[in-house]
This record gives sequence, structure tokens and C-alpha cells, in this order.
Amino acid sequence: MEKGTDMTTYTMAEALNRALRDEMESDDRVVVFGEDVGVLGGVFRVTDGLQRQFGPQRCFDTPLAESGIIGTAIGFALYNYRPVPEMQFDAFAYPAFEQIVSHMAKYHNRTRGAIRLPITVRVPYGGGIGSVELHGESPETYWVHTAGLKVVTPGTTEDAYRLLRQAIRSDDPVIFLEPKRRYWLREELELPVSDHLPMDRALVRREGSDVTLVAYGPMVKTALDAAEVGVAEGWDIEIVDLRSLNPLDEETILGSVEKTGRCIVVHEASMTLGMGAEISARITELAFYHLEAPVLRATGFDTPYPPAKLEDYWLPDVDRILDFVERASAY
Repeated sequence: MEKGTDMTTYTMAEALNRALRDEMESDDRVVVFGEDVGVLGGVFRVTDGLQRQFGPQRCFDTPLAESGIIGTAIGFALYNYRPVPEMQFDAFAYPAFEQIVSHMAKYHNRTRGAIRLPITVRVPYGGGIGSVELHGESPETYWVHTAGLKVVTPGTTEDAYRLLRQAIRSDDPVIFLEPKRRYWLREELELPVSDHLPMDRALVRREGSDVTLVAYGPMVKTALDAAEVGVAEGWDIEIVDLRSLNPLDEETILGSVEKTGRCIVVHEASMTLGMGAEISARITELAFYHLEAPVLRATGFDTPYPPAKLEDYWLPDVDRILDFVERASAY
């Protein structure tokens, strides 16, 4: 180990906590706030200990009013702070939709570039934890569709740390989607983490030659598991982790698809107008003559997110992904 490095295991939640702490230590303009993030340390303990270390002026609780939380973040940013507000759960962000879309995303353009809003909105999202209604949704395409927002989501513990620090340092507003089912994913993490990989670049997690799986956030691990099972079936599956949903790294996606000739996009969100639709369109437009099969989508269903007892059926799993691999391979 090099001098000055720290190699240990972290859960994703712990890595996010460490990223927040390191940014707050390095920049006193970083402030963290939201529902229960202060005294309690967040419902997932991602902000645990931050108020004790930095005080209630830099890590504090807010009323249960998401629109007010984002409005406060915009005010902080206008006064040269770097606010990191939390939306406690994915669907809790909907009351703040107007503030995010009409103000946070548009301020830089509205002022002809004179004012920037370096806000990082943390949003735990996705299913897989047996939660109740409004606690297991995948609203990413709302934010990706909104010009002026960057949207990123980590699929690994290392990326959770790296991407959150990069997001906070960005001068643009970022929707930072945290896959809550992976909060307890424990991996080795060597600190400090290198910033050689920009926040907007995808990453090939596994090399393969037969078919490309494009995944992000909570589905990265599921896609990797499917690739390992697929070996027994004779499939050599490549995994592309998007990391950034907006902007989208076309170069990495197309490079993989041009090599394999087949592509399946995997995400928890419903199929219609999901990320899979946009990625399919771009691949068809830019790599049509490299395709050996249609671009397929292994996704959630076009229904409201189901009760906890049904979510294992609703969410894409290894078997569903490999069914699509088989379909793509049959062409």
C-alpha cells in the first residue's frame, strides 16, 4: 500500500458518509440538510455523525417539506455555498419537482451563464428492500429529461465515494441517485480514490464478446451476477455500467455494441420511456450496421411499483436478464 492511502472495507452507505465528511472537511461551503439527516443521521445512516463533527449550522434537520428543502438549497447556492440536500426517499422528491425543474435546472441558462447552482440532490431510489408505497420507485427519467441537470448513480462502493465527491465539486446541479438496495454492499475501498475517471464516463465492468448488458445503479450487480451464471450457458457477456445517465457516454456504449453486435439494457424502472428507450434509439441511429439483433430491454413492468410481497417478481433478476440474452442470441 502506498504511503498515505487507507485500504479497508466499506458499505456503500459508509462510503457515501465518508465522501460527505471529506468534502465538508475540504470545503467549508458544503452544507448538508434534509429530513432527519442531522440528529438521527438519516434513515439509512448516510449522514451519521456529520452534525456532531461539523455542528448544526452545516448539517441540520428540515421540516417535512421537500419543496422548501430544494428552495433552501437554491438560496444557499446563490450565496456561494455548495448545498447537499437529501430527498429521504425517491417518491418524496415529487413535491419538489417544480422547484427542481423550473428553477434549479434553469437558473444558469436563465441568467445567460452569470449564475451557477452547485447543488447535489441526494435521492435514495429503487426497490428491493421490502418497503411500502412511495419508498421504492425509479424516477430517473424525469430528471434525465430535464435539461440543465446532471444525473449520476453509482453501482459500486468505490463509485459511491468517487461520484459523490465529484458531484459536490461540480458547478452544475446534480441529481445523485443512490441505489438503496446496495447501501449494504461491502467492498474494499482504497482512499484517496483517484479522480482519473470523469463523472460523465461509463465503465466496462466486465469484458465479453457475445452480448452487451448496459446497466446502472442497483442493476449493475444483478447484471454481473447474470454474466457469471451465463458462463455455464456458453455466453460471454460484457457489462457496461453507465454511471452517468445525463450526460450519456455514447462512446463507451457504442464501442461495446460494435464489438458484440447485441445489446440489452437493464433497469428497474418501467419499460415505456425509460432509459432503455433512449439508449436503444441512440444505438439504432449510430450503430445500426453493427447490430446482429434488435436492442432489447429487461426492465420493470409498466405498472405502479407493487407491494413488497410482489417486488421480487416485478424487479428484473438474473433469470429475466438471461431470458433476454437467449432471445438476442437467437437472431
